[in-house]
Amino acid sequence: MSGANLLAAHLDHRRSYDDFYYVYPVISRRSQGVSIGINLNPDKVCNFDCIYCEVNRTEPGRRRDVDLTILREELRDMLHIFAEGTLFNREPFASAPPEWRRLNDIAFSGDGEPTTCPVFEQAVEVAFDVRREFNLPETKLVLISDAACFDRPGVQNGIRRMQAGAHEIWAKLDAGTENYYQTVNRTRIPYARILKNIADTAKWCPLIVQSLFLRVFGAPPTDDEIRAYAGRLLEIQHQGGKILGLQLYTVARPTPLDWATALSDRELDHLAEIVRDLTGLPQQLSYGNGS
Repeated sequence: MSGANLLAAHLDHRRSYDDFYYVYPVISRRSQGVSIGINLNPDKVCNFDCIYCEVNRTEPGRRRDVDLTILREELRDMLHIFAEGTLFNREPFASAPPEWRRLNDIAFSGDGEPTTCPVFEQAVEVAFDVRREFNLPETKLVLISDAACFDRPGVQNGIRRMQAGAHEIWAKLDAGTENYYQTVNRTRIPYARILKNIADTAKWCPLIVQSLFLRVFGAPPTDDEIRAYAGRLLEIQHQGGKILGLQLYTVARPTPLDWATALSDRELDHLAEIVRDLTGLPQQLSYGNGS
């Protein structure tokens, strides 16, 4: 297999598959396996407007609601497609090497913030039930979230349900200061609320912090910004929050804004070194070239 084909396999993260509304497969470059996504925001509504987001919100979504019966049927169908191996008869999945043709997780991640969905808790229950039905106890349920709704009872109930089996909670934190947070994430939600929600949740549910850094108008984050980010991580831990590790990455595909571009490998390594020296937290790095 050529390097170009392999690169295509794990850079293609389209959130669609045939006529499915909610469920879609991707080859995950981080886990080097198949991730089955659950999109709870088919309407493309999100509480953040991140400068690196690839979702085209000028085009309407395929539907506005989340029908749990259809979601259950789609997840079952996708797991059958994976188990039968027919998923790998078409691109980009046909380009995946044999060792990547494993099911790594079922992830709540789509065209918006999954925890804003009114039936998030019930959707978690659907995923939990279908995983059990297919006898996949080691397949993780993953929540990829901006943490803005972690203080909602229904969201907390959903997270606690995930904790009853294999799971990971990924909380987004892309900045160390309010100004940089607003530059990158562009939201009405106060930065302080994000920090509090991550800290409070991490006290009872250890989580992974996922952070995307990039160049803004050609400039990478300053060392002061990086140190401030590391300081936020230390504050979360000092408050009793448990951080399992960091996912530090940059953009791997062109963004809708030509002034939001990837860090170089050297810039990401420099950032990671500062954070490692200050926090000691384990890291997983993903570079702009897809490695």
